[in-house]
Amino acid sequence: MERHFYSVVLGDVPQWLLATPTRESGEAFDEPWMFVDGRVLQDPGPIKTRTSHPGEKRTFVFAGVEETPIGSEAIANVFRTLAPDAVQLLPVSVEGSLERHFVVNATRVVDAIDEARCREVHRYDEDDPAPGYEGEYNWIYGLRIDPSKTDGAQVFRLKKFKVSFIVSGEIKDALEGVGNLGVSFERVTGPSEGPK
Repeated sequence: MERHFYSVVLGDVPQWLLATPTRESGEAFDEPWMFVDGRVLQDPGPIKTRTSHPGEKRTFVFAGVEETPIGSEAIANVFRTLAPDAVQLLPVSVEGSLERHFVVNATRVVDAIDEARCREVHRYDEDDPAPGYEGEYNWIYGLRIDPSKTDGAQVFRLKKFKVSFIVSGEIKDALEGVGNLGVSFERVTGPSEGPK
C-alpha cells in the first residue's frame, strides 16, 4: 500500500501571526532561514518571537517570511513520538504567552520530487538574481513526490525545494488530532490534480 505525504502550508483560518524568531536579546540570527534549511543546528541559545499581528492563537503556525514552524507542547509531542530522529524541537518563548512553544526544525532532506507528475515547475537559472540557487526550484505548482524515495521518513524537507515542509499521513492525522491548527495539508502523492 502506497504511503501518502502532505505538504504543510499556512492555513486559511483567522490566526495570530508570529514574527521571525530572534535571540532572546531581540538580535536577529545571522541566518534567519536556518530553521527551514533541513539541517541539524548547533544550540542557538534562548529563542523568542513576538506577535506581529494579533489574532486567534493556534497550536501550529508558520512564523515570519521564512515560515519557521512553531508548535505548542502538544504539537511538539507528536513529532517527539512519531519522528524523534528527524526533528529538533527548540524551545521558543512567544511574547505575551505563558504556554510552552517549540520551533520544529525538520533535519532530514529527501530527494523525492517527482518532476514529471508536478503540474508546473520553475527553476532558478544562471540569469536569476539569486546566486547559489542554480538548478534548484524557484517554485512548484501541483507538487508531487515519489513515496518510494522517502526511505521511511515521517517528516522532511525536499532537496532543491526546502521551502516545502512534508509530513507523512500518520503525522498529519496526529496533528489534526491536536486540533486548532494554523496550517493545512496538501497531498503530494498520488495522481496530479488539475491540468498540467
